[in-house]
Amino acid sequence: MKDWDFERFDMQKPPVRTKWYLRPVTYILSAPDVAKHKCKITKINTEGLKPPFVMLCNHNAFMDFKVATKAIYPWRANYVVAIDGFIGREKLLRDVGCICKRKFTSDTTLVKQLVQTIKNNDIAIIYPEARYSLCGTTAVLPESLGKLCKLLKVPVVTLVCHGHHVNSPFWNLHDRGVKPTEAEFTQIFDAETLKNTSVEDINKKIVEAFQYDDFAWQKERGIKITYKGRAEGLHKVLYQCASCKTEYKMSSSGSILKCEACQKEWNMTELGELEALSGETEFSHIPDWYEWERQNVRKEVEEGRYSTGELPVRVDSLPNAAKFIPIGEGTMIHDMDGFRVKVTDSDGDTHEMVKNVPSLYSCHIEYEYLGKFGDCVDLNTLKDTWYVYPDPAKCEFAVTKMALATEELYFAWKKENDRQNNRFVIK
Repeated sequence: MKDWDFERFDMQKPPVRTKWYLRPVTYILSAPDVAKHKCKITKINTEGLKPPFVMLCNHNAFMDFKVATKAIYPWRANYVVAIDGFIGREKLLRDVGCICKRKFTSDTTLVKQLVQTIKNNDIAIIYPEARYSLCGTTAVLPESLGKLCKLLKVPVVTLVCHGHHVNSPFWNLHDRGVKPTEAEFTQIFDAETLKNTSVEDINKKIVEAFQYDDFAWQKERGIKITYKGRAEGLHKVLYQCASCKTEYKMSSSGSILKCEACQKEWNMTELGELEALSGETEFSHIPDWYEWERQNVRKEVEEGRYSTGELPVRVDSLPNAAKFIPIGEGTMIHDMDGFRVKVTDSDGDTHEMVKNVPSLYSCHIEYEYLGKFGDCVDLNTLKDTWYVYPDPAKCEFAVTKMALATEELYFAWKKENDRQNNRFVIK
């Protein structure tokens, strides 16, 4: 691969104010799905609210964007969107107001673009979880949010949607026809209150506003999902057996989740709960199982023994919005030091991506990316994005565990760093 110096996505271009003729088009394209799911948007503390303001949205499915479009129409907005969203449609996305971001990177250029959005008297729409929720509950939020809101000096609004995960979960995107879905459009800070609130308290308020649980929401409202394949793909999230504790041996088919090691099975009911077909039901609530896995990963981190070992991988690069570029094959290690990926291209040249623990408070993963490429970890620099695919024929792994470990490694590092600097840690 002689020409490694690919053209890079131009991150410096200023945000485009949505073309006037595209504003009604975006609404028209969003309206049918919003109507299909009978989404009810409740506005809270929004009397007198008008742009510019910051809008923070939770992220469970593509429907989030459509509900956001309806909630703010006819106002203009700039949306922060990951670079893979721009593939093959960069001009269109720029024209509707999208700003490109490489996930989980510290990007001062993005801050400048958001400042410009506010100067344009428009809405800065941010999805701070930076990925679809894995099981319909709040993902980790960046500590920089409070500083950003303080810098922009405008009202802060949250849009928290309910029902989008159980309708089309990240691990199986089939539309289950859930209705009605709901969303709360809430002003949590006006400009004056924001000015007089500390960064720490701003972050605390945002975290409080972002607490949601789609499976609990479904059960509380008695919404039944009759889709026969409703559990298919769930083993991607619940990768460790709650009965025999074996990892990487879970499977799913129809409404059944199964451990291939001990043969225990659980049925996913129409209300989104799990029921063991024999013996004890360890976790009926799916997010509880997921958090149990997190606790197990946390223990490995605390004991200093977390490691994937050396995994054989192939790597695709996304330097711009044209297309993925296959780099080659190599290895990935994720352990107490973070991620290390080495790949050799077709010319025999070696390329490396290193993301140490302090550089990643979370990471982006994909299940069966684009329906054909497999599970992967998405690692970014400011100039490149690597999609790293472990080979399931040659190793056992779960990208979900890597995502949990990334967060737990960062939490452990942050705790120790705060201790060494005699900082007060708020729990």
